Amino acid sequence: MAWFYIGLAGILEVVWALGLKFSNGFSLLIPSIITLVAIVSSFFLFSKSLKDIPVGTAYAIFTGIGAAGTVIYGMLFLHESVHIVKIILITTLLTGIIGLKLTSDQDAGEEDYQAR
Repeated sequence: MAWFYIGLAGILEVVWALGLKFSNGFSLLIPSIITLVAIVSSFFLFSKSLKDIPVGTAYAIFTGIGAAGTVIYGMLFLHESVHIVKIILITTLLTGIIGLKLTSDQDAGEEDYQAR
C-alpha cells in the first residue's frame, strides 16, 4: 500500500505545482483551493508511505514523479518547449525512480530474510 501512497502523492504534487501556476499567486479562489487541498493531501500520503519505504527513497520518488509529471504536462498541454535533451533527461529521471523502487524492494526482502 505504501507504493500506492507514494505514487498518488507524486501525482498530487503535479496537481499542486500546476495549481500554483493557475492560482495566479493565490488570487483566484477555485485554483487556490484545489492547490491547497492537493498540497495537504500530497504530504499526507507521502507521510503514510514513510511507514514502509525508506525516507531517502520515498522522497526521491515523490519529487521525481512530481518533476517528471509537471514537465511532461507542460510539454503536452502548456506549449512548453520540447527538445530531445529534455526527453532524454526525463527518461533518465524515470529510470532512476524505477531503479530506486526495485532496489527498495530488494532491501525489504533482505530485511525480511534477516529477521527470520
